[in-house]
Amino acid sequence: MGWQTSTRVMKARARNHTIDIIVEMLDGWRRHLSGRNASLLAFFTFLSIFPLMLAATSILGLVLEDNDELRNRIIDSAADEIPVIGADLKSDPDSINGSLWVVVVGIAGALWSSTKAFVGLQGALDDTWEVPVDDRHGMPEQRGRAIIGLLILGTAQVGSITITAIVNAANLPGISQLLVALGTMVVNIVVIASMYRFLTSASPSFGDVWPGAIMAGIIFSVLHYFGPRLVETITKKASDTYGTFAIVLGLITWLGFVAIGTLMAAELNAAIVRRRNAGPYPTLGPEFDLPIRA
Repeated sequence: MGWQTSTRVMKARARNHTIDIIVEMLDGWRRHLSGRNASLLAFFTFLSIFPLMLAATSILGLVLEDNDELRNRIIDSAADEIPVIGADLKSDPDSINGSLWVVVVGIAGALWSSTKAFVGLQGALDDTWEVPVDDRHGMPEQRGRAIIGLLILGTAQVGSITITAIVNAANLPGISQLLVALGTMVVNIVVIASMYRFLTSASPSFGDVWPGAIMAGIIFSVLHYFGPRLVETITKKASDTYGTFAIVLGLITWLGFVAIGTLMAAELNAAIVRRRNAGPYPTLGPEFDLPIRA
């Protein structure tokens, strides 16, 4: 018998709904091997970052070749979203040069690697909702949904960067950072809810995924402001031993935190649905009532 079904824990779960949900979420994390899935998701995301940056910066170089001020402002806003390597991008904006061939290669590489990351996310979400393997989407549909997810994420990043640039240009003392933080959080929550809703073979409603989306949005906001400091500390301590590779370790560490937050919030959604469908008292084993997508 695991800790989650011990007598003391079961009594606490029966008395308090919040404790019941938290225990169910943590037990789901254990049963679904979400820690392993988070590691895989962080790895595939790491592979996708550099092709995406290559494509995005090359497009900027082509489109804004004659507008250095606007280009640098967008670069500063975008670099703030990426720890470790963002500072290098801000320190040398002139390194961004437009090239049609670089754009083509970058977009092709970004689509290949990023779709793998989104396919991995779909598999992790299907594990969370305990969708049988034979009922999951086939590879072609997974790739198609992955491209849609990539477009949604790209649109969200453009929106977040635009919000930051507009607020900074307005030069509102005292409240500019708060407006940026709130605007970015709202964008993140909407995007995460959309991914939780559509990147799974199950069919949760938006009502089912909002709690986890809000949790993930808060986690991402915390990581945005405190994550880079933690990663910088890790990088400095590791640089003496690993040299340049310390940057890789720092970036993967940050991506690991993001992946853990994403899947833990997804487990919250699943835990709420399980407990809602199981009745007022904790039971052993999941009880979903979500139809599988056709």
